[in-house]
Amino acid sequence: MEKFRPLLDFIFNHQKILGYGAVSLLTAGSERIFSVVVFKCPCNSWNTLYGGIFLLMPAFILFLLGLLLSVRSWKVLTGCCSKGRPCRCPRGNRLQRRLQVMGLAIFSAAVAPLTWISVALLGASFYECTATGIPILQKYVCKDRREEECLKILVKVPCLSPVSPSSELEMLTTLRAQSQVFGWILIASVFTVALLTTCIARCRSPVSVLQLAFWKVYLQKEQELFETMAKEHASKLAERNLKSFFDSTELGPFQTPSAKAWNNISSLFAFNPKDNFYSMIHKYVSQKSQSGSIKSVEGDIYPSCLQFVDGANVEVQIL
Repeated sequence: MEKFRPLLDFIFNHQKILGYGAVSLLTAGSERIFSVVVFKCPCNSWNTLYGGIFLLMPAFILFLLGLLLSVRSWKVLTGCCSKGRPCRCPRGNRLQRRLQVMGLAIFSAAVAPLTWISVALLGASFYECTATGIPILQKYVCKDRREEECLKILVKVPCLSPVSPSSELEMLTTLRAQSQVFGWILIASVFTVALLTTCIARCRSPVSVLQLAFWKVYLQKEQELFETMAKEHASKLAERNLKSFFDSTELGPFQTPSAKAWNNISSLFAFNPKDNFYSMIHKYVSQKSQSGSIKSVEGDIYPSCLQFVDGANVEVQIL
């Protein structure tokens, strides 16, 4: 086991990047399979619709799937319109906090769709089919040719064979070049935005880099222990209930967290330099003896670099 310790430490320290990388590789592989095996441009008036659906619809589905599997999005949405709680838009700091968390959930969910679109543009098959029916791109490709004749040929361009006339192959080459240029622009833009947002978030961090490292280790251990103790607690509760049922005996006392306690530890994290809590569980157990609940206090802030706290809880079972 010790031989694999460096590898395990590397995976733990870079799990976010490795996760995004794995998602990107799976998405890129799926796109290539779709473009080679499934996609067949009709080369008629259906070109734009057919190609556009293959280019954008899988990306949209991947985006929705990313939101569906996001712990952060469900922390914001779960119980927001439950019975006995008014379904209204939060205000002030609460609204800001929810928008921040949802923004990060959307950013994470966008990794797979942006990968799909980028790889599809570099492959060019979807774009070649889509662009032949878009007027502004038709005019660009047919700029130095007879427009009427060019438009008739352009629809058939995605289906050309290598032995087709050179003038028609030139149109195909132009469309392919456009697609790949747009693909690289998209990739460069995504990495630039990711770098800038990460740098800005780290520059505005209220804690040091070593405390951030410790914070992530603490959350990892808290999550592991939470899952272990939750299973043990649930097992004891189930055993007590079943024993009472089958033996027809009265239920004995059993201490378990209240609904209010669960709501408190499930709320969104706010950092306060005076308290220095590392999670909502840490905050709740430290303050419950005073008021029995967690309340916003003066000095609460929501640093972007600490958004990982709301995404470090146990996995949410969606279905």
